[in-house]
Amino acid sequence: MVERASPLGSDFRPGSHGDFAEGTGVTILEAIKGSIVEANAWPGEEKTLTENLSAICRLKLSAAPGSGAANREGTCAFNIGPGRFLLSGQDEALAGDLIAAIDETTGTVTDLSHGRTVFAIEGSQVEWVLAKLFALDFSLPAFPVHAGRATAHHDLFVQIQRRGEKRFELYVFRSFARAFAKTLRRASEDVGYTIR
Repeated sequence: MVERASPLGSDFRPGSHGDFAEGTGVTILEAIKGSIVEANAWPGEEKTLTENLSAICRLKLSAAPGSGAANREGTCAFNIGPGRFLLSGQDEALAGDLIAAIDETTGTVTDLSHGRTVFAIEGSQVEWVLAKLFALDFSLPAFPVHAGRATAHHDLFVQIQRRGEKRFELYVFRSFARAFAKTLRRASEDVGYTIR
């Protein structure tokens, strides 16, 4: 398979930045995924799609809005709308496996691997930083681990999944990745940030 080049280029320089005199509040990195896939059920097929995705990806998925799951192999998914899921993982074959396995009478599967960039942001101040950008409650009770949300920062569409108590992954359109990286860095300056 052809190696994917990062859209971030030299703009995303490793090291500590902002006000880090007393340490950094967050770490930001590009989370490289082998596959990013969107699966959509036809009307009336939501339950079938959810069950099929759960079995194929070895996840305990629910049709509940914003719910999500992850497995030990690093495959994760979250509900992005009625009968719609965003799935990702390290396995480059995931997209092809899902396309082959989901019957055309159940729904559609679209490989977004080359069209999305995923940022991971983690640390003690992660909720504070993200709350500056999005009108969402990032507290753990309101946004549990593995749950996901679809939102926007100005006109930039972002899908967010909580991957740990102090870690989130943000999916953005690849063509806007460099601009969003700059926005994320600026929002993190007051708490200090490390880029890995």
